[in-house]
Amino acid sequence: MDLTKRPLEHELDPIETATRDQIAAVQTRRMAWSLRHAYENVPHYRAKCDAAGVSPDDFKDLSDLARFPFTTKQDLRETYPFGSFAVPMSEVVRIHASSGTTGKPTVVGYTQADIKMWASVMARSIRAAGGRHKDRVLVSYGYGLFTGGLGAHYGAETLGATVIPMSGGQTERQVQLIKDFEPDLIMVTPSYMLVIADQMERQGMDPRDCSLRAGLFGAEPWTNRMRDELETRLGIDAVDIYGLSEVIGPGVAQECIESKDGPHIWEDHFYPEIIDPETGAVLPDGELGELVFTSLTKEAMPIIRYRTRDLTRLFPGTARSMRRMEKVTGRSDDMLIIRGVNVFPSQIEEMILKDHRLAPHYQLEVRRERHLDDLTIKIEVRPDLHDESAKTAAAKELQHHIKSYIGVSTTVTVVEGGGIERSMGKAKRVVDLRPKE
Repeated sequence: MDLTKRPLEHELDPIETATRDQIAAVQTRRMAWSLRHAYENVPHYRAKCDAAGVSPDDFKDLSDLARFPFTTKQDLRETYPFGSFAVPMSEVVRIHASSGTTGKPTVVGYTQADIKMWASVMARSIRAAGGRHKDRVLVSYGYGLFTGGLGAHYGAETLGATVIPMSGGQTERQVQLIKDFEPDLIMVTPSYMLVIADQMERQGMDPRDCSLRAGLFGAEPWTNRMRDELETRLGIDAVDIYGLSEVIGPGVAQECIESKDGPHIWEDHFYPEIIDPETGAVLPDGELGELVFTSLTKEAMPIIRYRTRDLTRLFPGTARSMRRMEKVTGRSDDMLIIRGVNVFPSQIEEMILKDHRLAPHYQLEVRRERHLDDLTIKIEVRPDLHDESAKTAAAKELQHHIKSYIGVSTTVTVVEGGGIERSMGKAKRVVDLRPKE
């Protein structure tokens, strides 16, 4: 089997249907190259390997990867801006960076070959979501240093689709373009898709009547309840796309439209592990833990055993032979600890979306009173709910369910439609008002 053959319009890449042995052989060969490339060209990582007493010569098969040290976001901040690059700056054709909301931004670089590979896995992702070359794709992820917009753009162009490079924001114009240009697919954060749907309704438009056939939603955790909300409200297929800038950007993994059972990881370019977040020990497939990635083909910035902080599981492939990851709905570093109880925003979102009286717009406010943390949930009700007693009942029931299933007491405050600030990108789910230590 020629695993590099370019597929025809409706064919899969040969690697997508390869056997596990064939995939492992590709991974082993590419892993050996990537480890040596990082060791020989990134002084910071070479120092970590030397301190751990391991070198690329110690890698013989995939199980040996566990001997190599992790890379963390702190490592990338310590080498800011370009100390993690493995090629001269003359070979770097693109730079992206994270927002840097919790410190220095993490900077990533790409060679021309990296850009081509990224476009290829993004095209593969769009095709897995049902996209074809004849389609029009509305890209409503932000452009610029954020990887979302340009990653989606290059992938759609590589597929041969018509790209509408809208970027984020200007919600009224988003709706106008959907009306006028009639895109088939949209690529956007799920929370902002709901904002667009709200605007459609304000303009007297039924979101289900729009041209959209499918949405590739990512850049923030979202639940299957949110999928139900998006599909019911817009009459589309809602599929999950996963990625992060440190590994490449969007296109690390993609849910397939025919199965919708979690994103398949493009394992020929990104090798996954699941580890215990506390001990770092590698866990077997099927167990919940922190997702770790090693890049297999990146030139400008190889990343070895990068700790994503995303919590998930690995499962066998279904629609593709590459392994799937369970939908990410929480992160080990997004977890709130309220009076000793671990709370993820996604747990609360799941409960909100079960109640037809509540809208999927919410925010968690954390305060500290007399040395104890208090959690307040601000939640909008559906626009057609005007009965005050029904609003009060919805708030009390949500409060009861959170206490029963998560084990933490909360205050639930119901607000009118529009009372939660809308985001043009990732929704801000948590407002931490506790005093800084």
